[in-house]
Amino acid sequence: MKAMRTIKNLIPLTVLLVAASCSTQPDAETIINKAIEKHGGEAYENSRIAFTFRGTRYTAVHQGGEFEYRRTIDDSSGVIVDRLSNEGLTRTLNDTTVNLSAQNSSAYANSLNSVIYFALLPFQLNDAAVNKELLGESTISGEPYYEIKVTFDQQGGGTDYEDEFVYWIHRDDYTVDYLAYRFLVNGGGTRFREAYNVRMINGIRFADYNNYRAADESAPLNKFDTLFEEGKLEKVSEINLENIEVKRLDGAR
Repeated sequence: MKAMRTIKNLIPLTVLLVAASCSTQPDAETIINKAIEKHGGEAYENSRIAFTFRGTRYTAVHQGGEFEYRRTIDDSSGVIVDRLSNEGLTRTLNDTTVNLSAQNSSAYANSLNSVIYFALLPFQLNDAAVNKELLGESTISGEPYYEIKVTFDQQGGGTDYEDEFVYWIHRDDYTVDYLAYRFLVNGGGTRFREAYNVRMINGIRFADYNNYRAADESAPLNKFDTLFEEGKLEKVSEINLENIEVKRLDGAR
């Protein structure tokens, strides 16, 4: 009976320890905030970031709450420049404004924004239209990660607001080392990205990615880490950023 009383007395303490452990786990918002800080934080603001992706030059400027994204394409027709800002998208061909249909304007804006979005991850994961949920924790290649699910509101979420993402953020370093996403454009599909060639440039962390897909496009996104570990994903491409330049603008600390 004495032994049983001892066990009974330990039960409340065990419950308290479990509760304390659960209460100290950060929520999705805190994890994302720490990841943004780790990747650049205030360096993203009041900056001009330029890079080349698959032969095309991109520029992202953020200053005083305003932004302008630019893509420059030099082909047989001349120099095409797409500019996406708080005011919308414009396209010029050899410095002459091109009249665009609503459908084309939306498509060009979406593709330009998508490239910038991925290049600057996790910078935009605190936008008002972003919904974040901590799914749990996992281990990839022996390293501990938080799993964060990200969805978007229709209002302010862009034309691809129905896309879904899962980010694996390192539990100690708060780096975004893996991500999976489901997209609907061009017939839809899923992808899993593995960061490599990580480098810091003037205070901002950039990475290239190995890009994978699964044989089963319906596989849940939060299972892609397991599929990756088991070697069940097929590498389809590499996402490489070249000639990266980061310039801090007036107002930067």
